[in-house]
Amino acid sequence: MPILNWLNKEQAVTTAKNCSYRLLNRIPELSYGDQDTDNMIIQGDNLEALKSLLPTHAGKVKCIYIDPPYNTKSAFETYDDNLEHSKWLTTMYPRLELLWELLAEDGVILVSINDDEGHYLKVVCDEIFGRKNFISSLIWHYEGNTDNQAKIINYHEYIHLYSKSGRIENINVIDPNINKDSKLNKGEIRNTIVKNGPKNPVKSVVIPSGFPANFKDGVIKSSNVNWPKYESDIIVKDFKVLNENIASTGWSSKKILEEFIQSDFKFVLDSKGQETRFEVTKSGAIEAVKKRKKDKGHFLSVLRGFGTTNQMRIQLSKLNLTFSYPKPVELVKYLINAFTGEGDIVLDSFAGSGTTGHALLTANHQEKTGRKFILIEMSESNAATVIQPRLRHVIDGHEKAEIVATGGGFNYYQLGDVVFNESGALQEGISFQALAAHIWFSITRKSLPTVISENLDSIEKSPLIGVFNGIAIYLLYNGILGDKRPQGGNVLTSKVLAVLPEHPENLNGKKLIFGETSRMGSERLIKENIIFKQIPYDIKGR
Repeated sequence: MPILNWLNKEQAVTTAKNCSYRLLNRIPELSYGDQDTDNMIIQGDNLEALKSLLPTHAGKVKCIYIDPPYNTKSAFETYDDNLEHSKWLTTMYPRLELLWELLAEDGVILVSINDDEGHYLKVVCDEIFGRKNFISSLIWHYEGNTDNQAKIINYHEYIHLYSKSGRIENINVIDPNINKDSKLNKGEIRNTIVKNGPKNPVKSVVIPSGFPANFKDGVIKSSNVNWPKYESDIIVKDFKVLNENIASTGWSSKKILEEFIQSDFKFVLDSKGQETRFEVTKSGAIEAVKKRKKDKGHFLSVLRGFGTTNQMRIQLSKLNLTFSYPKPVELVKYLINAFTGEGDIVLDSFAGSGTTGHALLTANHQEKTGRKFILIEMSESNAATVIQPRLRHVIDGHEKAEIVATGGGFNYYQLGDVVFNESGALQEGISFQALAAHIWFSITRKSLPTVISENLDSIEKSPLIGVFNGIAIYLLYNGILGDKRPQGGNVLTSKVLAVLPEHPENLNGKKLIFGETSRMGSERLIKENIIFKQIPYDIKGR
């Protein structure tokens, strides 16, 4: 596979690995709405913020949408938008690496871009995400003023779409530009089931009394029916065939038709798992009627009719907020609805004006779902004076801006201290929960299998972190056993071992124990099937 080289690429490739883990500090006065929400606004450098999310969210994010700076050499509120190509790529590469690590196995990532860096970005994404995981370069056909003197008027942007699994299992939307009368917008799909020709030999099926019809009463003259051929006229009463008949044709669904008859006319599943029934129509044709799957969407690669940045600027101005190039809420909401469902996490690490949060709250309200967002914004001013008040207005509603109240809430965070200092030692004051999440991630490359909540308080207050590949992992730190003295409970002794929770899967199973030190000899450790790791020296800090 071709790859892209540029000045300082070697630095870009190692940047994510060398980036420090930082704590996330909740800011109560900027948090808003429901107190038990998992929605997050994180203010700080998005590279460090993404690294800080790994211990708790790696592999859990269902949909990532980012709208990074396009490097158009025009003003951009938060990021340097006048970079050489190599510097732009060096900025994007490590962030894309971390985003991919956060993405769930059935997740998708969508990246907005235009012609200035779109093709470079595509090659870099192929390298990081894998070309086999590329789905499409969607085209956002944006509306706006075209009355200018340009020879060629660019009227589109791209949204590169990748899937962690290399495929899209479900699409939950139908393109809004599809005609409302289209069968795509109907709950059922109807198709005749006859196939006539030399490759489809004629076979007979007994159509019994009681077979469904799609009209109430009448008689179908057999002589007037092309296919199938009937032995006699068909009499219909109260949407049912009265007289048994024999129908002959080259069937496309003979086996499933017979299953339907044998099931006493109940829905049966076709080869694709769709619920199917059959009816006689007024023309004498027999139709298969299939229930449309809720996740059987119709998604076009060209996105039209989702509003303009100018419309969004006007709406923001009615909230007394200013932002130059806000993405339309309807566009992002459509993408969220297409690729996510109940309880999924949506991440935007270039939050800008907060459109992704606005779109998700609106989608949750309209679709009655409980999806969650994580927004990361570099600029402290922008996060606190644009995103935060905008989402407050969305939650509460705003009549002048024509925003319907969605309810919900969010917690506001800022990046805190690094977990490990320059010498590799733990920073003073690191909580048990934060260190436990970090240790688990460094071993498993996965986030802790617990419900995410503010400050990781949902992690069970137990020295047993979890079991991975049959090994029970324990952390003795910060008085987890109830003894607050400097070494109380943080040193592995026979007494401490006796009170540790048992291995959940195997009483004599292997134990990996992290602590300040061990006072048990090597022979005893081997006998107890224990591997001891000393804090902080045996903890991977990068």
